[in-house]
Amino acid sequence: MAQRHRVTDVELMTALAHPLRGELLRHLLAHGPRTASECADAVGSTASNCSWHLRQLAKFGLVEPVDGADGRQRPWRATIVGLELGELAEDDTMRTAQLAVLGSALRQDQQLTQRFLDHADEVPAEWRHAGALDSYALKVTPEELTELAAKVDALLRPYVTTVRDDAPPEARTVHAAFRAFLWLTR
Repeated sequence: MAQRHRVTDVELMTALAHPLRGELLRHLLAHGPRTASECADAVGSTASNCSWHLRQLAKFGLVEPVDGADGRQRPWRATIVGLELGELAEDDTMRTAQLAVLGSALRQDQQLTQRFLDHADEVPAEWRHAGALDSYALKVTPEELTELAAKVDALLRPYVTTVRDDAPPEARTVHAAFRAFLWLTR
């Protein structure tokens, strides 16, 4: 199974912390090659702004331009199957960058969830019933949580859009997020 790109460089982590860059990369990972104009429509920006940020991602080897169908369009595609940020670093600069990237991803998770809820009446019934918005309070050790997260990853990974080539024609892109962390009280 293809592995996610492990980010260990603080410069790359800082670049990924930019909310639009993170959203553009996640959009390409979820939906495949898209032009800057298509990306702009999806993320609520301009084509020129998206094009600039896509070029910044390309400098790090995360995206690349591909040949367009008509020779005029210039689609971009992700060159990775996903990102792995690793555990929070001891180094203050790296940890700050990691937290910024995670915060940006969390905001997009929340936006996608809220968008789904706001438009749930427009979603076909079979997709409304198939989805899940569950949460659990688990009682586990750190070792058990590590094992559980690895099992969830192994369960989901074969369905990741960037690696799945056997999807049935009726398959659609679905957002799935798994979070598990120590429950902190106020």
